[in-house]
Amino acid sequence: MPGPADSTLIDIAGHQVPVLKGGLYDRYRSNPPLSVIAAESPGIDLSWFEGLEKHKVDIGFESYSPNFYYRNSRITAVYTADLDRLRALIPAPVLDKVQPLQVWPGRGLVAFTAYTYDYCDNDSYNEVALSIVTNTPGNANLGPVSLIGQSMSKDFWGYVLKLPVNTELARVRGVVGYNLPKWLTGINRREAEGSVSYDILDSRTGKVDVSFMGKKLTDLSSEVGLVTNSFTNLDHNDRLTYGYAVSRQLSHTSSMDEASATLVLGDGSLSSYIRALKLGKMVKYEYVPEFQSALYAPKTLVTRGP
Repeated sequence: MPGPADSTLIDIAGHQVPVLKGGLYDRYRSNPPLSVIAAESPGIDLSWFEGLEKHKVDIGFESYSPNFYYRNSRITAVYTADLDRLRALIPAPVLDKVQPLQVWPGRGLVAFTAYTYDYCDNDSYNEVALSIVTNTPGNANLGPVSLIGQSMSKDFWGYVLKLPVNTELARVRGVVGYNLPKWLTGINRREAEGSVSYDILDSRTGKVDVSFMGKKLTDLSSEVGLVTNSFTNLDHNDRLTYGYAVSRQLSHTSSMDEASATLVLGDGSLSSYIRALKLGKMVKYEYVPEFQSALYAPKTLVTRGP
């Protein structure tokens, strides 16, 4: 969060939001010229963004789509979880279109991802996502077969359960504009020689509630590839919508070794929520120390299926 001395208040859909004074969002409201990015961070490769066109959109406030994330990193761990519990957490209208993928009897999948957006249209912030892995809307839910299909096409679908962030700008934009379950809390990133860790604070007590540690794997690939992550949810009028982000992965690798990631739960509300999912085996860990992303404004969900 910007401190009082270096922040200014702006109005977003009736919310008075502190933003970094003179930062990208203060100056350009999600539409900075790429020439400005090039001048301020000359080491960033902007070639991909040069091929993407922004459009003015109304998402509860005036913005531009897609939102650009120029320099970012993330770690992700995918765990098995109780299938009945996952189904119960998805609203009925959404569940009618997408369902948790069953990887074996009684078990689905959740992804736990910690993001650091070092430089983006919304300045910089940390975010943690807990999502159910689902089938693609309109496609049959074939469990492992569907998962393999999404993996091969690099086109993943999910339902976002929790999405804490550490700036009010990210919270308001996410809740109002993208219908996402965001709340504001401390998310502290720590980096060691062989690992990166995130401590998520309980917003009520201010104490560390969840700690997530991932190893810095060494067998990194520099093969550039695009990955699409889409989410289905309800808008503020209970209409089915979907949003998606396309990520350009610049440095990345993965592992199935359970020792690659550690999730430590505490006594706060997020830990209690995660415990209720009855997490089991970690089936995949992804270490992505460098990626870029474009987040598109939500649209009405139209499927081929019933």
